[in-house]
Amino acid sequence: MIRGFRGATTVKKNTEEQIVNSTKRLLEKMIKENNIFPENVSHIWFTVTSDLDAAFPAKATRLIDGWQFVPVMCAREIPVPQSLPLCIRIMLTAETEAAQDEVHHVYLNDAVSLRPDLELTKKRDSL
Repeated sequence: MIRGFRGATTVKKNTEEQIVNSTKRLLEKMIKENNIFPENVSHIWFTVTSDLDAAFPAKATRLIDGWQFVPVMCAREIPVPQSLPLCIRIMLTAETEAAQDEVHHVYLNDAVSLRPDLELTKKRDSL
């Protein structure tokens, strides 16, 4: 089954180093938590808020061994007033045996505020 795997993170500053390093950390966590292999990935979409333009977050993919051939694309988020600033989002589409409710979406740093319901689900599952 093809599934979407979501993730988001934030950075403190609009620098290439922070964008690439934070994106790499997020992507690696998504890969690990969902047991994703590059040959099963259809593509990855990266989006950034309009206050981030120092680097393409997709560059982080090329820093992970074995992920050089995965198709990637970057875009800008819709500039909704009062939305979370300095935010990088990922939509990774891959083949998986996981059921929809078994997919682990990953939110780091200030991005945890985007999906507090997912944190509640994780806590309930660990009880």
